[in-house]
Amino acid sequence: MKFRLACSAALASTLFVGAQAYAQTVFTASSWVPPTHTLSVGQKEWCDALEKESAGRMKCNILPKMVSAPPGTFDAVRDGLADISFTVDGYTPGRFVNTQVAEFPFLGDNSMATSVAYQRIYSKYFAPLGEHRGVKVLGVFTHGPGTIFNSKKPVTSLADGATLKWRIGGGNINELTKAMGWNTTLKPATEAFELLSTGVMDGTLFPDESIASFKLSMIKYATVLPGGLYNTSFVFMMNPAKYDALSAQDKAVVDKLSGEYAARLFGAGWDKVDDASVNGAQKAQGVQRIKASEAFVNEIKAKQAALEDKWAAAAEAKGLKNPKGVLAEFRAEIAKVK
Repeated sequence: MKFRLACSAALASTLFVGAQAYAQTVFTASSWVPPTHTLSVGQKEWCDALEKESAGRMKCNILPKMVSAPPGTFDAVRDGLADISFTVDGYTPGRFVNTQVAEFPFLGDNSMATSVAYQRIYSKYFAPLGEHRGVKVLGVFTHGPGTIFNSKKPVTSLADGATLKWRIGGGNINELTKAMGWNTTLKPATEAFELLSTGVMDGTLFPDESIASFKLSMIKYATVLPGGLYNTSFVFMMNPAKYDALSAQDKAVVDKLSGEYAARLFGAGWDKVDDASVNGAQKAQGVQRIKASEAFVNEIKAKQAALEDKWAAAAEAKGLKNPKGVLAEFRAEIAKVK
């Protein structure tokens, strides 16, 4: 009898240890853009890498529907409605200050360079100030250079743009277009098709990929600016309680796939779809691409100068030392990214 009890106890112990050994952490991952969008694809690629690097100890369950509208995604991850997602800082105006530096015009001609440089500056200056307190930041990045798109006419000056109605995504571009005298409405990217197809808006400010991703077949004109009219600051994040509950071994895997790894992953994906859109959807629908003149660029620079002063003052009030120096370092870092 004692022998049988001992054997039973040993078997139960073995089964328990075995269950522990095969225990798997599952993260719920949410996206507010279609599964084919580069953001969703990038998130899935990150999740695949997580599963591979952890030898299957961690994996993602990608939800079929978003857990929140885009502006509420940060709070949804913070509160545990989803474990992993991404959002646009500018969708909640005034909430994030330092990150606006990644949204300024004329920064760079591809997502990879601006994203990696932004991640380096973020880690060095912004993360210590708790810019995204409440979540575990996996990485920050930007989309490709912003372009002026519309369905009505070529836009070659501030005066041309002032005659049209524009959908914008928020952040610095919200303030810049106001300073430019344009009629703009702050709406998430996911609403662009309805706004433009119904004629509520005449145009939108977007990276190149969006014409294909959101099927904006009504777009006929694009004005391209050196380094882009703007960028959008994104944060890729995890629920902090979920991260804190991981073993040291699994935390190390998450950390390995965070920071510059994540920035490069999303940046490379965005550059690929930007190129595909220019040479695919935009060419197929006959989008007329116009290079902005030096005079037009200078008009915009004159309006942006005051906004950079305003940003520097706000960032300094939030604890960032020498904001203008940080901006200069960011621009120099973009040029160094390989």
